[in-house]
Amino acid sequence: MFDALKNMGNVNFGELMKSAQEMQEKMRKVQAELSSKTVTADAGAGMVLATVNGRLELVKLRIDKDKIDPSDTELLEDVITAAISAAQRKAAEMMKREMQVVAGELGLPPGMLSE
Repeated sequence: MFDALKNMGNVNFGELMKSAQEMQEKMRKVQAELSSKTVTADAGAGMVLATVNGRLELVKLRIDKDKIDPSDTELLEDVITAAISAAQRKAAEMMKREMQVVAGELGLPPGMLSE
């Protein structure tokens, strides 16, 4: 451990800062790209479709009027919740995959940017 600290004097902090700034810029670009991507999931055999963006925000909800019973609002509420949750899980997985790619490109260990 102390041997590694001895070598700190050989580090070019200007280059280190430049690398950190490049990494930040890359992360900003990836986050912007992810926020424009969407994923859709359904629940209730297509009764409800939920679309979520890369920021896990619900951007669209579609309810198939032919598949619902208007008097069963409890079921409809459950199906809406399930569709949104499924879409958010899919979006989170998409984000995780994208971050793993970026981490690899930056030479970071696997999983470093996935949380």
